[in-house]
Amino acid sequence: MEMVSKRTVRLICIASLGIMLLMICCANYAFAGSEILLNVIPRPVEFQKTKGSFILKSSAQIFIEAEEPLVRKVADYLSEHLAVPTGYEFKVVSSMEQAEKDSDDVIIFQRADTKDRILGDEGYRLCVNPDKITIIANRPAGFFYGVQTLLQLFPSQIESRERVSAVEWKIDCVEIVDYPRFKWRGLLLDVSRHFFTKEEVKQYIDMIVRYKFNTLQLHLTDDQGWRLEIKKYPRLTEVGAWRVLRVGHEWNRCDPPGPGEKPTYGGFYTQQDIRELVNYARERFVTIVPEIDVPGHAMAILATYPNLSCTGGPFQVNPGSAFYRKIENTLCVGNDQVFDFLDGVFSEVAELFPGQYIHMGGDEAYKGFWAKCHKCQKRKAEENLKCEDELQSYFVKRVEKIVESKGKKLIGWDEILKGGLAPNATVMSWRGIGGGIRAAKMGHKVIMSPSPYYYLDLYQGDRIAEPRAYSSSRLRECYAFNPVPKEINVDMVLGVQGNLWTETVPTLRHAQYMIWPRGFAIAETGWSAIHQKDWSEFTRRVEEHFARLDEADIKYSTSMFDVIFVPKKNSTGQLEIGLDTEIQGLDIYYSFDGSNPDQHYPKYTKPLTVPPCAIDIRVVTYRNGQCLGKQITMPLSILRKRVGI
Repeated sequence: MEMVSKRTVRLICIASLGIMLLMICCANYAFAGSEILLNVIPRPVEFQKTKGSFILKSSAQIFIEAEEPLVRKVADYLSEHLAVPTGYEFKVVSSMEQAEKDSDDVIIFQRADTKDRILGDEGYRLCVNPDKITIIANRPAGFFYGVQTLLQLFPSQIESRERVSAVEWKIDCVEIVDYPRFKWRGLLLDVSRHFFTKEEVKQYIDMIVRYKFNTLQLHLTDDQGWRLEIKKYPRLTEVGAWRVLRVGHEWNRCDPPGPGEKPTYGGFYTQQDIRELVNYARERFVTIVPEIDVPGHAMAILATYPNLSCTGGPFQVNPGSAFYRKIENTLCVGNDQVFDFLDGVFSEVAELFPGQYIHMGGDEAYKGFWAKCHKCQKRKAEENLKCEDELQSYFVKRVEKIVESKGKKLIGWDEILKGGLAPNATVMSWRGIGGGIRAAKMGHKVIMSPSPYYYLDLYQGDRIAEPRAYSSSRLRECYAFNPVPKEINVDMVLGVQGNLWTETVPTLRHAQYMIWPRGFAIAETGWSAIHQKDWSEFTRRVEEHFARLDEADIKYSTSMFDVIFVPKKNSTGQLEIGLDTEIQGLDIYYSFDGSNPDQHYPKYTKPLTVPPCAIDIRVVTYRNGQCLGKQITMPLSILRKRVGI
C-alpha cells in the first residue's frame, strides 16, 4: 500500500474541515432562510436561503426562452404586477443577449433541460441570486406558480394597487423546489343564492390564484336563481334568473313573494360572459367547473318549466323563504321531458366549459313527491327499482350518460352514492368524509370537501361576534383536516375544495371576509406536504399575509385573535367561565362591570366566577401591548343557556 505524506493528510483534514464548515453554514442559511420563506403560503416543499440579496431595479427585464403564448402571458402577468407598485416598466424579451446587454438584473423563465419528473406540470424551481432570478419549470403552469411565490418574497407593498414610494424592493437569495400535493385545489363560489357579476368573478379568480388554487366551481343553479344563458331555453334566464328582493332577513325565514310583487333581484351570465371568464381563468391556470344542480334544488327550473315537476306547479323562484318538503323543488324522474331538457342544457354547458368535468349536484333531493307521483312510480316499476333512493340512482346514471355523450366526466355530491353509484362518477364528499371513503373503496376518485371543515360560509369565531351563519368552522379545525383518511389510498383522492355558499353572503367584500384566512389553510393542505403542517408556524405566516391583504384592499377575518368562551356548570350549579384563544401567546383581559377592557384591566389566568348582579362579560386580546382581537360583549344569559343553567 502506497504511503500518504503528512502534507497530504493535512490537506485532507483541512478539506474535510472545510466541508464540515460549509455544511454548517448551509444549515445556518437554511435556518435563517426559513424566517422569510415561511412567509410563503402555501409553504414550499424545499427551500434554502443562500448568500446575498436581490434588489429589483427599474432596469430589470424578464427573459423567456421561447415565444410560447402561455409562457408569454405569465411573463406579462409578472411584469404588470411588478409595475404597478414599483412604478417601473419591465420589458419581456426573448433574446438573452439583449436582456443581458440592456439590464443590470434579469428574471429568467427557463425550461428544464430534461423533463424534471419531480416538478410535474405545476412544479417549479426558483433560484434568487444577487444579479438574477431564475424560474425553472416543465410547463407554463409551473412558471405561473413560481411567479406567485416570487411575488410573496417581496415586501408586502408589492400587493399595492397604486405606486408606492420609499420602498426598497429587496428579497433574500433563496433556492426553492416546489410542487403540489394534489391535482385538484378548488374553491366553490355560489352565484345562485346571490349573483356575482362577471367582473366580481374575475376578482375572485385573481384572489385565489395567488395561493395556487387551480379550480373554481361555479354553483350556477339552485332554487334561488338560474345564472347561465341557455339559447335553447331562453326562459331559464328570462324567468329563472330573477326573484323578489329580500334584505337582512334570516335565510329560510324570508317572506315569500307577495301577490303581484315583481322579481327584480338577480342576474345571469351570457354565453359570451362565460367564454370571457373561461379564457380569463385559463390564462391564470384555473379550470372553471360548472355545476347544474339536479334533480333537487331545481325551483328556478320549475318556476320556468313547471311541466318538469311531479305536481305541475305553479312555482316561483325562491327568495330565501322556508319551503323544504312543503313546496316541490325536485325534477320528476318519471318524465322523459326532464332528460330531453337536460340533454339540451348539458350540450350547451359542455360547449362553453372546456374542462373535463361537469358537476350535476345531486344533493338534498327530497323524494316525498316522487313517492306520490304516478310517473315516478311507473318508472320505478319498469326499472325494477326497490325504493326512491334507487330511483335517484337511476336519475344519476342517466345524467351521467348524457354528460359522457358530450365528452365530459360527471361529478356529484356524495348523495349520488344512494341507491348505487354511476359507473364512472367522481364523488365530492361534503357530509363529512364517509361518502369519500365509500366511493374510494368502490374504485371512484374523490374530492374531499367536508362540512364543517371546508365550508366557508360558517362562523369563524363565536357566533355572537360574527356575521350570521348556522354552524362553526374555525381556522384551526380547517388547517388540521387531513383529506386522506387512513382507510383509503392517497391515489384515490383527486384533491380538496373549499365551498363558499352564499345564502348569507350577499357581496364580494363579505365573500372575502369568509374566505380568508381559512382559504390559506385549504391552499396549504392542497399544495404542501402533510408532514410540513405546523399550526403555530402557519398562523405566523397568516399574520404576515394580513399585511399583504391590507395592501391589496382585500377584506379578511381576524377571528383567530378572538376569545373563545368555555363555560361550564360548577359543582354548586353556578356558571363558571373559562376563556381561551385559538392561537398561542395572547393575553386576555376582561370586565364584568359594563366598561370596555384594555390591557390595564384584569388579566385572565384561571376560570372565572360571576360577581353578583353582573349582566355580561366583556373580553379582548392583546399581544405585546397591541390589541389584536375584537372586543366581545357576551351576555351571561347566553353562557348560562349554553350549559343548561
